[in-house]
Amino acid sequence: MVLHSLVSRTTLLRLVVALPDPAWTMPKVLGVDDFATRRGQHYGTVLIDCESGQPLDLLLGRDAETLASWLRDHPGTEIICRDRAGAYADGARTGAPQAVQVADRFHLWQNLGTAVERCVRQHHACLKRAENEPGVLANSSLADAPSIAKAMSPIEARIRERHAIVHSLLDQGHGIREIARELHMGGNTVRRTAHAETPEQLLTGRQQPRPSQLDPYKAYLDKRWAEGVTNAIRLHAELAELGYRGNYQIISDYLRPRRRQRIRVVGPAPPGARQVTGWMMRHPDHLRDDERRQFNVILARCPELAAADRLVRAFADILTTRSGQHLKDWAVATRAEDLPGLHTFVTGLEKDWDAVLQGLTTHWNSGPVEGRVNHIKMVKRQMFGRAKLPLLRKRVLLTAFRPPPPPVTNDNPGDRPHGMYA
Repeated sequence: MVLHSLVSRTTLLRLVVALPDPAWTMPKVLGVDDFATRRGQHYGTVLIDCESGQPLDLLLGRDAETLASWLRDHPGTEIICRDRAGAYADGARTGAPQAVQVADRFHLWQNLGTAVERCVRQHHACLKRAENEPGVLANSSLADAPSIAKAMSPIEARIRERHAIVHSLLDQGHGIREIARELHMGGNTVRRTAHAETPEQLLTGRQQPRPSQLDPYKAYLDKRWAEGVTNAIRLHAELAELGYRGNYQIISDYLRPRRRQRIRVVGPAPPGARQVTGWMMRHPDHLRDDERRQFNVILARCPELAAADRLVRAFADILTTRSGQHLKDWAVATRAEDLPGLHTFVTGLEKDWDAVLQGLTTHWNSGPVEGRVNHIKMVKRQMFGRAKLPLLRKRVLLTAFRPPPPPVTNDNPGDRPHGMYA
C-alpha cells in the first residue's frame, strides 16, 4: 500500500528506532561476545539466548562494568558462555556471581595455537635445512665460467649462465614458477630460457659485441683471477698502471659471471614458523605426504618441538572428547617440559580454571554468539557502515525476532501459516 504523504527518510528511521523491543524472558544460558561498530576503534557487546539464538541486547562498550551493569538489571541467568576475555570474566563474576561461566572451546584452541607459534619461533633454527641435506647445490656446470666468459660480452655471459642454471633446475624436477620465484626472475624469461635447448637460441639476432677498452687486458685479468686476486678495485688500479683508461664498472661486469659459482636455493624454502604451527595444530590425517615428511624431519631434529607436538595432540583429545578431568595431568606434564610458550598458556588456564573445566566438560559453547556477530556484520554492510548503535541495535533485534507460529488445527496445507515467519 502506498501512503499519499511525503515523509523524509530521517522520519522513517526515527520511527524504526522508536519501535518497541521484542519481548523475551531471561534465558537460562546467556551468550556474550564483542563486535566492532568501527573496527579497531569502537566496540560493543552482544548478548543472546544460547538455547534459541535470539539476540537480547546490544551494548555500547566491552568492558567489565558494561556487562556487570546489564546482568544486575536482568537477574536470573544460570550459565554464561564467553570467550577468554578477562573483562567479560570479571563482569560476569561481578554482575551474576551465582552463574556458572563457560570458556569457549574454540577460543581455547585458538589460544593454544598462539602459544605453539611462540614455541616454534623460539626454535626457528631447527626449521632451517642443514648444510648436508638436499636443497643447496653447487652448480658444477658453471665451474668453467671464467673460460667461457673470456671471449664474450657481459650480456652474453649472463645469458649463458642463466641458461645453465634454469636447465639444471628443470632437470631436478622444479617447475617454471618455482624457478622464477627462487631466482627472482620473470616467469616469461624463465619460460623462454627453458624452451631454448642451447644458449645460442637465446642469442640469435643479437649484434656481435662491440670492441671494448678491456679487450687487451682480459688475458691479464684471467691470469690474476687464477692467482686468487678477485678484488675488482685492486685489479682496476693494476690495469690503470698498465695504461687502461676505462672505468671500474667495465671490469666489474666482466668479473660478475665468475662470482656466481653457486645458486642460492634450488629447492623449496624451509617451512616457516606459521606453516609448522599449522601442521602441529591440524589433525595428522589431514596432512599431505610431503607435509608429513617435512614435519617428521623437523620433529626428529628438535626434541622440544616433538614434545610440543605430543602435548598438542593430548590437549586436542581432551577438547574433542570433552574429558576435562584429565586437564590437570596435562598441565603438570606441560610444566615439566622446557616450553616457555606453553607454560604461559597453562598459566592463563589456571587463572580461568573453573570456566575452562566447564568448557571442556559440558556441551555449551559460544558458537551461537559467533553466528550472531556475523549477522551483525551483514546488517552493518547493508547500512554501508553509517548507522549509529541505536539503529543497528533495533535492526538486529527486530530482524532476528521470530514470533511463535499460530497453532495448526488440521493437516490442510491451506491452514498452515505462510511467509517468512512460517
